[in-house]
Amino acid sequence: MSKPAQAGAVLDRILTLELARVTERAAVAAARLRGRGDEMAADQAAVDAMRRELNRLPIQGTVVIGEGERDEAPMLYIGEEVGTGKGIKVDIALDPLEGTTICAKNLPNSIAVIALAESGSLLNAPDSYMEKLAIGPGFPEGVVDLDYPPAENIRRLAEARGVDIGSITACILDRPRHARLIEEVRQTGAAIRLIGDGDVAGVIHTTDPAETGIDIYMGIGGAPEGVLAAAALRCIGGQMQGRLHFTSEEQRARARRMGITDLNKKYKMEEMASGDVLFAATGVTDGNFLKGVKFAPGKITTHTVVMRSLTGTVRWIEATHTHLDKFDNEADL
Repeated sequence: MSKPAQAGAVLDRILTLELARVTERAAVAAARLRGRGDEMAADQAAVDAMRRELNRLPIQGTVVIGEGERDEAPMLYIGEEVGTGKGIKVDIALDPLEGTTICAKNLPNSIAVIALAESGSLLNAPDSYMEKLAIGPGFPEGVVDLDYPPAENIRRLAEARGVDIGSITACILDRPRHARLIEEVRQTGAAIRLIGDGDVAGVIHTTDPAETGIDIYMGIGGAPEGVLAAAALRCIGGQMQGRLHFTSEEQRARARRMGITDLNKKYKMEEMASGDVLFAATGVTDGNFLKGVKFAPGKITTHTVVMRSLTGTVRWIEATHTHLDKFDNEADL
């Protein structure tokens, strides 16, 4: 059997249940601590749960997008090997708790998220910033571009949609660094949805403007989150570009050590996440995209999306877990 066929067979099995189980466990662990104001504790709980589930998967997995370097363990660090050590070699990008502040404050759109692809398929991005631009599906290639001014991107998107600029809403992280960007977008007449955290969800929201009210994602966020968002758009549809943004020489040196030679490169979505990509996310808190974990006497309910780029399949899984002792004892569901 050829390697691609083997890869497809393994990825299919993970797609059906296993990858969903990974994000479900992380989401439930984090949700137990939502609203408690302790970001570190919630993040650590999600990390521990995600690591346990990953180490049960029949893969030779390497974390290429994680939570820091090896010396920052016990986080799931870049370069960490996970899985049983049997099966296909895969790249893994993950954020056990995307939106730690959101979870700590019990605000919308905190999720547990993971992407998996064949080895060499995910951009090994450094833990730095990335300038991002994303829109949903159904538009001509190149209708927006990182090299265009923000106002031009807004104008071109409105024209492609056949609507007035005032009908466009941009999602931007609420950060001081975006003061000029926010001003430029508002001067066009477009609306802005400012978010405090969670830009993976922000990018994904562009794929369904009718439901989320977001047409375009703009601005600078984490580079690891950029790769995760690109993986999601590869599966669900849309366009995205990213360019690494460094704030120190140490970050530039780290990027070079990771094999990145062109520090100013503009990455297309397919360069950040290529090949056959799987993506899964489970809601921790309620949001536009996913419902949060619900606790009730004798049961836990989770809401998960699992997607695959090869088939374009999007599966929504609303699961009810009643064997709570198995959750607490870390046994298989």
